[in-house]
Amino acid sequence: MATPQPPVLRHAFTVRVEVAAPLTVGRTAAGTRRVVPITGGAVTGPHGSGRVLPAGADYQVVGAEVSWLEAKYVLELADGHLVYVDNRAVRVASAEDSRAIAQGIPVDPSRVYFRCAPVLTAGEDGPWAWLNRTVFVGTGERDPDCVRLEIFAVQ
Repeated sequence: MATPQPPVLRHAFTVRVEVAAPLTVGRTAAGTRRVVPITGGAVTGPHGSGRVLPAGADYQVVGAEVSWLEAKYVLELADGHLVYVDNRAVRVASAEDSRAIAQGIPVDPSRVYFRCAPVLTAGEDGPWAWLNRTVFVGTGERDPDCVRLEIFAVQ
């Protein structure tokens, strides 16, 4: 039996998602439920550039150390095509760092495990149709006013 070969990752995009102050719904059995409005941002990288439209939000369940994130928003690429993003992520940090992140206080990214699996959807008859047939993974960093994502295509 042949040795399995791991997938190759190719950098596709850097996405800087600007966010507004979170709306805290409240504490639930799973953690604190928050909704963070997405207000804009930029996308750059070897596969294109554009902007994050001021539409969508990051729906969060924030636990003491583990947070589950689900962001839904739209990119407008430089050529005018739109890409829908449905990004699910997990962020793991110490209880102290998690509290700081929730309060908008910067935390050293090396102390936080932040990984995501975005699904990118584009029109099937345009130049970005390949996004519909590609699996993506990424890493994230949280700043007080934005989330920075490095998105990789799985080859």
